[in-house]
Parts: sequence; C-alpha cells; structure tokens
Amino acid sequence: QVQLVESGGGLVQAGGSLRLSCAASGGTFSRLNMGWFRQAPGKEREVVAAISWNGGLTYYKNSVKGRFTISRDSAKNAVYLQMDNLKPDDTAVYSCAASRYWGTTPNQYDSWGQGTQVTVSS
Repeated sequence: QVQLVESGGGLVQAGGSLRLSCAASGGTFSRLNMGWFRQAPGKEREVVAAISWNGGLTYYKNSVKGRFTISRDSAKNAVYLQMDNLKPDDTAVYSCAASRYWGTTPNQYDSWGQGTQVTVSS
C-alpha cells in the first residue's frame, strides 16, 4: 500500500495562495488515481479535486473551480494542489488520497495521508 505525506499548509490571508504537495512512496504511483480532500471542523470530509492515473482526467468541486489546480508528476511520485484566491471557507485540514479506481468520494480511496492544516484569515 502506498504511503502519502502532505506538506505546504499554513496560514494565509484571503486572496492569497498556497501550494500543497503530496509525496508518495511504497507503491506504484503511476497507476494510482489521486485526490485531494478537506475536512473542516464539524463538517464531513469532501473532495476538492481529483486526477486520474495518467493525468488525462481531472475533477474539481464547484466552489474551487477556477481557483484550484491539481497536477501530478510521476517522475517525482508527487501530486500537487495549487490554491489561488483563497477564501475563509477554504479553511480545513487537507489530505491527499490514492485509489486504484477513479472516484470522487472518500470511500473510494484506500490510502490516506495524515493531512495538513490550511487556515485562511479574512
């Protein structure tokens, strides 16, 4: 099973940007579909963005379209989430996840990182 480690979270003002990284090890990263999820206090975990194993298919939650960009680098076994024009509602713990199958719900993913906190101040 692949191990995932996120980095890049932090505190940023509204309108600012952050780039999250997720490093994968111990598995066949190039064959895995990857997703970024987030969970705010008192709320359920939700998908933010997903990218297929070959990068040919992407998915974005409506509220982040045009602001967030998911990408992957199979040579580095990494997936990224570029977040621009951040809003206070984007505040959450962000986690990356891996799946052999394409999907946009948390239960479709079986490997998870520990998460990284993103806080957007108004």
